[in-house]
Amino acid sequence: MNRNAAALPLASPLSNTEIELRLLMEAIYLRYSYDFRNYTVASQKRRVLHALAQLGLPSISALQEKVLRDPLLFGRLLEYLTIPVSEMFRDPAYFLALRRHVVPILHTYASIKVWVAGCSTGEEVFSLAILLREEGLLSRTQIYATDINPASLEKARQGIFPIESIRGYTGNYQRAGGHSSFSDYYTAAYDAARFDPALCADVIFADHSLATDSVFAETQLVSCRNVLIYFNRELQDRALGLFHESLCHRGFLGLGAKESIDFSSYSERFDAHSQPERIYRKAT
Repeated sequence: MNRNAAALPLASPLSNTEIELRLLMEAIYLRYSYDFRNYTVASQKRRVLHALAQLGLPSISALQEKVLRDPLLFGRLLEYLTIPVSEMFRDPAYFLALRRHVVPILHTYASIKVWVAGCSTGEEVFSLAILLREEGLLSRTQIYATDINPASLEKARQGIFPIESIRGYTGNYQRAGGHSSFSDYYTAAYDAARFDPALCADVIFADHSLATDSVFAETQLVSCRNVLIYFNRELQDRALGLFHESLCHRGFLGLGAKESIDFSSYSERFDAHSQPERIYRKAT
C-alpha cells in the first residue's frame, strides 16, 4: 500500500439525504436538461424538502420516481427549485449607485445592451427600465431578461405585481433616487398593479441557463443579483465567465449585496467600481 495514500484523510461520508439529492439532480438533468447539480447542497435541500411537504410525498426518492415519469409534476417541482424572491428596487443603494456612477458612462454609448440574468418574475427588469427611462436611456437600450423558469418569465412579461407590495416598492424607488411619483408607472386594479407595458415593450424575455448555456450578446451592463448565492464555487465561476465574455470593454457587472467576486477565478478580471453596492467593471 502507498503510505502517502494511506495517510490521506478519508472524505466524510454523505448522508442519505445528500445521496438522494445528488441522484434527484442527476435525474432531472438527464431527463429534462435542467442542471441544478452545482447549486449549493443547503439550497437544494431547503427547496426540495419544502416541495415534498407541498406535494405530499414521503421521500426524495419517491419524488425522483414520480418526476422521471411525469413532466407535469416536474413543472410543479421547478417552481420550488427556482423560488422567486424579489422586489422592485431591491437594495435601493444599488440602483442609486447605478444612477450616479454607471449611467453617466452609459450615456457615452450610441446604443446600450443590458442583460438581467436570473430575472425571476421581472421586478428587477421593470426597476431598471424605470431608471433608464428617467435617465433618458431607455429608448436606445435593449434589455435581455433571462431565467430558467418559464412560469416566472411569463409573469415578468405581464408586469403585474401584488398591490400589497407597492408601498414597499415605492419606498425603495424613492431611496433609489427616483425622479417622479412611483404611481405614474402603474395602474391599480383590484388586488394588483399593472406596470406600463411600454416600459418593457422592447425587452427580450428568454429561457437561459447559467449552468448550461453560452453567451448570446455583447452587453454594456450585466445585472445578476442574488443568484450566485445559490451556486457552488464551480458554477459561480462558470457564470462569472459568461458575464466576463458578454461584457464589452470596460463593461459593468452588478451583483447582489451578499455576493462578491473576491475569491473567484475572475477576481483579477474585474475592478471594483462601486464596491459597497457590488458594482464591478471589466478590467482592461
